[in-house]
Amino acid sequence: MVSQSGQNQLGPIVGSRPLEGVKVLDLSRVLAGPWCTQTLADLGADVIKIEKPETGDDTRSWGPPYAKDAEGCDGPDAAYYMAANRGKKSVTIDIATEDGQALIRDLALKSDILVENFKVGGLARYGLDYQSLNALNPQLIYCSITGFGQTGPYATQAGYDYIIQGMSGLMSVTGEPDSLQGSQPMRTGVAVADIFTGLYATTAILAALRTRDLYGEGQHIDMALLDSQVAVMANQSMNYLTSGKAPGRIGNSHPNIVPYQVFATQDGHFILAVGNDHQFQKLCDVLGLSVLGEDARFVTNALRVKNREILVPILSDVFKSKTTSHWIGLLKAANIPHGPINDLEAVFDDPHVKARGLRQDLPHPSLGSVPTVRTPIVMSKSKIGSKTAPPELGEHTEDVLSDILRLK
Repeated sequence: MVSQSGQNQLGPIVGSRPLEGVKVLDLSRVLAGPWCTQTLADLGADVIKIEKPETGDDTRSWGPPYAKDAEGCDGPDAAYYMAANRGKKSVTIDIATEDGQALIRDLALKSDILVENFKVGGLARYGLDYQSLNALNPQLIYCSITGFGQTGPYATQAGYDYIIQGMSGLMSVTGEPDSLQGSQPMRTGVAVADIFTGLYATTAILAALRTRDLYGEGQHIDMALLDSQVAVMANQSMNYLTSGKAPGRIGNSHPNIVPYQVFATQDGHFILAVGNDHQFQKLCDVLGLSVLGEDARFVTNALRVKNREILVPILSDVFKSKTTSHWIGLLKAANIPHGPINDLEAVFDDPHVKARGLRQDLPHPSLGSVPTVRTPIVMSKSKIGSKTAPPELGEHTEDVLSDILRLK
């Protein structure tokens, strides 16, 4: 609480973790759910990941590559699993058994949040659905993540990221145009439907926590991959809804801004992102083509979009005459938005990425330490980020069951 004078009446928050004391029961696996609960762990929540005995989360075996020890030998868990599970505790429980179901109910009684991504109705047969657990703990915030949501004609279908990228329209605008031989719709290089759904789920959970603080009641959150991916089609959806014309694939070009795309150089490629008319005039000056900036066909962005087939080949011919480093040097000096196209080796060798500390090495019980990517959230007063590596399967079963449930 903050007084009218702006003073924090509860004392200093410097060094505190925003979700300190919040307990999360994580019944999710693969990516969307674990991405949500990893974000909650980064914010300071105590996340207990429930896994199937012996096999655990499917992604533990989605390798190679696998996390390695100091001698370079493979550990038991795939890099994929390591990407979405830092800062959690792993507890193995077989929820298909009555004893396992009883343990989950006991843990739910002591939890603030439950996240699951079973098929619609999948947990009802175990008495672990929202209605059953809400009767035991009305303050529980219960977040269900599925491919298509809890309602609608597709609700019972399994929905994987790849399928959702196709159904949501994302692949219809990703890839080279049909006019190029061999072109086809393309998925993105990362499972963005899963990632976005996990982030939307985190936002919804934080809003539900705020509501519970005000009114004392939890609620059910229904998150669908298809909903999330349709939502983040953003300007492409609005392009369709306002024009009635479905946008197509245009490769690395932008549908609404020109020039805003990848250009080939003498020895590679780079990105040019001219966002307004002033920047376009500066670009023409840098290229020694001031007359182009005054050409009536190109003086506004709307005209450049209309006449992109004339403008882009002119620029392409110029950029092919020199090296990538030559153009990046000139564009940087002129403060024209641009950038290289890095592979991940270059990303983690980038001085800015290093200065921001995006690589984070965390202690691991059997591998010594493992590299991870820190949360991108940075706050001026609160501590953010996980201190422990993704857990080994069942690493915390005994501790959690004895400490939280007082079982042996």
